[in-house]
Amino acid sequence: MGTPELGILNRREFARRAASLGIAVGLPVPGFASPSSKKKPLPPSAAPMPSIGGADSLRAHAEGVGLHFGFAVVPELLDMEGARTQSTNDPYTRAVIAQADILVAENAMKWSSLRPTSTTFDFTQADKLFDFAALCGQLVRGHNLCWHEQLPSWFAKTATRENAQALLTQHIQIVAGRYAGRVQSWDAVNEAVHIPDGRADGLRKSPWLDLIGPEYVEMAFATAALADPQAKLTYNDYDIELDTPEQTAKRGQVLMLVRRLHARGVPIGAVGIQSHLQATGPAPGAGLIGFVRELAGMGIEVYVTEMDVNTHLLPGASEAQDAAVAEVYRNYLALVLPEPNVKAVLTWGISDAHTWLNESSQPWAVRADGSRQRPLPLDEGYQPKAAFYAIRTAFDAARQPVAIGDITKSPSPDGKATADPFAPFAVPGSPSVEPKPR
Repeated sequence: MGTPELGILNRREFARRAASLGIAVGLPVPGFASPSSKKKPLPPSAAPMPSIGGADSLRAHAEGVGLHFGFAVVPELLDMEGARTQSTNDPYTRAVIAQADILVAENAMKWSSLRPTSTTFDFTQADKLFDFAALCGQLVRGHNLCWHEQLPSWFAKTATRENAQALLTQHIQIVAGRYAGRVQSWDAVNEAVHIPDGRADGLRKSPWLDLIGPEYVEMAFATAALADPQAKLTYNDYDIELDTPEQTAKRGQVLMLVRRLHARGVPIGAVGIQSHLQATGPAPGAGLIGFVRELAGMGIEVYVTEMDVNTHLLPGASEAQDAAVAEVYRNYLALVLPEPNVKAVLTWGISDAHTWLNESSQPWAVRADGSRQRPLPLDEGYQPKAAFYAIRTAFDAARQPVAIGDITKSPSPDGKATADPFAPFAVPGSPSVEPKPR
């Protein structure tokens, strides 16, 4: 007789019951009933490993210091029935249950996945993700409502200056409205800043900018706030972690964008720092912490939203990769987690068996020796690597403050210091509507 079905549990209760049932990736896995042919079988040499579930999981260690931990998932790979009956032998599903208290869809909630035609929606995989999360006592991040990439094939021929505003607002109303009250945070706008495009306001020359104008950013946030008042609305971006000239400049433009939105009363509640980091090259430092503290001054939370560590330039075998990747996780999380407005850490996947870095043929993802990258906490056999333990240790020390040196407020756009760094100011390209009183 099967185990009775789970009801919807709170996160701590589910973790307790999961531990009692042995739902931990660290147990030997004799095989699995795969719901998708895309899954990779466990290597024959995979050996039993120590328990990393229950109280030993990343989920438990993060919750212990008031943080959320999770990762991007592919809903098609989740064994929903096995999770419901507490009988799954699928290592991917077991890892998701054991290690995360918050999930985000890798692709299932992007325009290209949800919009097969201009007049229809396909919520199959997105619904599955929300059902799985509810079953397992997990939160969900929404990713994303407005982005210039992964637009459906019909978009270029259908979207015009006359209908683009309606396309964007209706999409947000329907998608955010469908999951209203069930989303911890929404990436309302994703990757809108691109300095090489040469605009004074730093905005990327995208289909949304071309068809609507710079006001599309505020429009997306305002529409999302009406559709789901409970979700924390987030601006999410990459290449803002380092203190290189390029990333410092981009980080400054992102800060200016957030300051404009905040000053105008736009309901932005968080900034997502994607954190796709490199195993080689410069490391994040004081500039990033200054940015996080500027956001704290506006009452804005920070989420590490897509962390992984790229080793395409790192020579050496898997042992060298694992050591370098763990060091990046250790140092980066030790830098950012002491900041009290940093509330969540998500990696872009949980196992090296499923990572975009090994699916890409781009030069920035391919290793010279042809070996696969190892950017995530678990290896391809779902065994914990040094990165897993580095993350767990960083969580345990998360709220111990570190000294970053003399971090000052950012100057105003004219380069002069300002007594109120969050005061409204005019920026070329911004909407001409007067700022709302705060």
